[in-house]
Amino acid sequence: MAEVVGGPRRGLARWARRGFVAPTVLVTVILGLYPLVFIIGTAVTRSSLGKPFQEFVAFDQITAAATDTSVIGALIRGVAYALVVAVASTFLGTATALALWRSALAGAASRVVLLLPLALPPVVVGVLWRLVFTPNGGLIDVVRRAVAPDSAPIAFLSDPVLAIVGIAVADIWEWVPLVTILVFAALLGIDHEVMEAASLDGAHGLRLLREIALPAVAGTIAATFVIRLVLALKVFDLVDVMTKGGPGDASSVPALLVWKAAIEQFDVGRGAAITLLLAVVVTLITLPPILIARRSHV
Repeated sequence: MAEVVGGPRRGLARWARRGFVAPTVLVTVILGLYPLVFIIGTAVTRSSLGKPFQEFVAFDQITAAATDTSVIGALIRGVAYALVVAVASTFLGTATALALWRSALAGAASRVVLLLPLALPPVVVGVLWRLVFTPNGGLIDVVRRAVAPDSAPIAFLSDPVLAIVGIAVADIWEWVPLVTILVFAALLGIDHEVMEAASLDGAHGLRLLREIALPAVAGTIAATFVIRLVLALKVFDLVDVMTKGGPGDASSVPALLVWKAAIEQFDVGRGAAITLLLAVVVTLITLPPILIARRSHV
C-alpha cells in the first residue's frame, strides 16, 4: 500500500519540480534560439538593416566571408589576441589572488580597489588608455621625457604592431580583477584543517601553494580562463574606442567587422555570415579548456 501511495506522490513531486523549472528553461530557449535562428536566416538571405530576408542566397554570403582575406585575418588576429590576453589575465589574476591570500592586505578595502577597473565601462577604459598612450602629453610620453628627454615620441596606437598590444594591455588591466576575485574566493574556501595538516607535514611557502592551494583551486582557475577567453574573443568596445581597427586593419577583430558590415554598411547578411564563422571559431577554441575545466572539477 505504501508503495502504491508513494508512486503517485513521487510522480506529482517530479511534475511539480518540472513545472517550477519549465518557465526558466522556456525563457532560456527563446532568448537563445531566436537570435540563432535570426542570424542563420539573415546569413542565407540578402538582408539589409531595414529589410531582412529579401532573397535566398544559400551559402553564398558565408562562402564569401570565409574566403575574404580581411575576415580570415581578423579571425586569426582575434584568436591569437584572445589566447594571449586570456593566459596573461589568468596568470596575473591568480598570482595576485595568491599574494592576497597569503598576506595581511586581503581586507575589504584592497578588494574594493581591485574591483575599480572592473567597475568602469569598457568605453571609459578605452578612453583612459587612449589618453595613456597619447604620443604627446600621455602618461607614457611623460615618463619617456623624464627618462630619455632626447628620444622621439612613441605613437603606440598608430603603429601596426603596437596598436594591438596597447589594446591587450587595456583589456588585461580591466579584467585581471575578475580573475583575482574568483580565484581568491576559491582559496578562501579551502579547508583550514587541510592547510594545518599540510603545514604539520612540512609544507610551507611555495610548496604549500604548489601542492595544496593550486590543486584545490585548479578547477576555478580553468573555468576562469574559459570565461576570460570568451570575453577576449568578442572584444569590441576597446578596439572601437582606441584604434577603430587601425592603422589599416592591424587591430581589426571579428566583432568590429560585424559592426562595420551590419551597422555602417547596412549589410546585415554579411554581418550574420561573419558572426556564424566567429561562433564556429569560438566553439573550437573554447571546447578544449571547457573539457579541462570540467575534468578539474571532477
